Amino acid sequence: MTSTKRAAIVGTGHRAQLFTEGLAHREHIDVAAFCDPNPVRMEHHNRLLSVAGRAPAATYGPDDFKKLLDVERIDTVVVTTVDVLHDEYIVAALRAGCRVVTEKPMTTDADRCRKVLDAVADTGGDLSVAFNYRFNPVHELVRREISGGSIGEVLSVHFEWLLDVRHGADYFRRWHREKDKSGGLMVHKASHHFDLVNWWLGTRPQRVFGQGRLGFYGRENGERTGYRRDYERAHNSPAAADDPFALHLADNDGLRALYLDAESVDGYCRDRNVFGDGITIEDDMAVLVGYDSGASMSYHLTAYSPCEGYRVMFNGTAGRLELDVEESVWQRPRAKVTSAKGSVHGDTALDNAGGARILVRPLWQQPREIEIPEFDHAGHGGGDARMLRALFDGEDSDAATATEVDGALALATGLAANSAFVHGLPVAIDDVVRIP
Repeated sequence: MTSTKRAAIVGTGHRAQLFTEGLAHREHIDVAAFCDPNPVRMEHHNRLLSVAGRAPAATYGPDDFKKLLDVERIDTVVVTTVDVLHDEYIVAALRAGCRVVTEKPMTTDADRCRKVLDAVADTGGDLSVAFNYRFNPVHELVRREISGGSIGEVLSVHFEWLLDVRHGADYFRRWHREKDKSGGLMVHKASHHFDLVNWWLGTRPQRVFGQGRLGFYGRENGERTGYRRDYERAHNSPAAADDPFALHLADNDGLRALYLDAESVDGYCRDRNVFGDGITIEDDMAVLVGYDSGASMSYHLTAYSPCEGYRVMFNGTAGRLELDVEESVWQRPRAKVTSAKGSVHGDTALDNAGGARILVRPLWQQPREIEIPEFDHAGHGGGDARMLRALFDGEDSDAATATEVDGALALATGLAANSAFVHGLPVAIDDVVRIP
């Protein structure tokens, strides 16, 4: 890199730390500004810059975002806000001539998606969606095997994803539990997997059908199963003291700084009861997707499993490929969940991690196992660090950086599934949003 770029990070919650810390260690990038409604969280991120030996960034509220772009002479904007706000900052930054990197999902509904696609088309701007799973070395091995013809033409895929009762439960403690803010797990999380399948197969989704429900979390379910404890939020609640589903913010320095110490500013509560009221997302979802290649995928997401991981089976005209990733194995429930890392947030190595296996089963031949390099569970299997190098250092990779079209295709699959959950009918992707 020959010149220093000036970056702004919009949204300074937990996930933004990846970008603050990652950019702080790149001499060719200055983190020049943060934008967030909460000055306490922005100050926490400035401390992260200080630890890396970098100067503090200017801080702005959301109403001053356009002023930030102009005054701070921003080249690159990284968007890590609440999902429903992504489009506002993406569109404004593109129209100001900035390059934009946004956390997935790109946005949360069809109208917002259309605004983003139109802004890219109008400006010719550069928008990348941070689908870090593409950069996981194991996922790249799978793509090489499929594109190399190991199993012939892929006719069908089965994808099972298990979130355990630490990581999975965390989506029901925070703002993600409200579907109008996150789009539900079909949009916020499963878009990772929908993008992976699009990328693995080199195809586009056409039609989606599905069924989903809230069957485990929420007040009614907690009372039925006996898991519910009577508290609104865990902090200072005797009823939550030994609840294995509770998150204890005061016992973790990072959570305390980002959330507990910042509550007085905006009232955001990060440790709500997963068996409380007001949960509008599903925790058990089954989806069937048809692709323009003729392939189909059955997909199941369970957010209340005793273990965590995912299994993907590809059935082709010349055999079958099986990917099995066990991210956590069963363990005794801890009386206190105190960390934003590991299985609570899913981005750090787990103390009870399993492993990954790729098995190719050709027709008429013995199965063969694909050798996998040392598998680091930290940073989404090494995907975070490799994605940052591709996005900000120009490092070549087998994994192409996801564009606005990739973001829209993954989003539309989740939105179509959500519609099918409500109406009980198959949904065409083109009826959700027209994607170039």
